[in-house]
Amino acid sequence: MGKFNSFEEINSWQKARIFNKRIYEITENQNFKKDFDLVRQIRRASISISSNIAEGFERNTDKEFVYFLYIAKASAGEVRSQMYLLLI
Repeated sequence: MGKFNSFEEINSWQKARIFNKRIYEITENQNFKKDFDLVRQIRRASISISSNIAEGFERNTDKEFVYFLYIAKASAGEVRSQMYLLLI
C-alpha cells in the first residue's frame, strides 16, 4: 500500500484540508451566502476530497486507494465548477 503509515501523512490529504478551510472562508462572504444551497453543496464537495483520500487509504489495497483518489479528483472538479457559478 505504499510508504505511508496513515492518511494524515499524504500530501494530497494535507492540501485538501487547507483547500477545504479556504472554501469555508470564501463562502463565509456575504455575497456568497445569497445562495445557501450552492454554498452548502460546494462545502460538501470540498469535504469529499479529503474524505475520499482518507477512505481510500483505509481500504488497504492499492486498487481501491487509486479508485478513491479518482473520486477525490472528481470532487475537486465539482467544487471548481460550482465556484464558477458563484463568480458569475
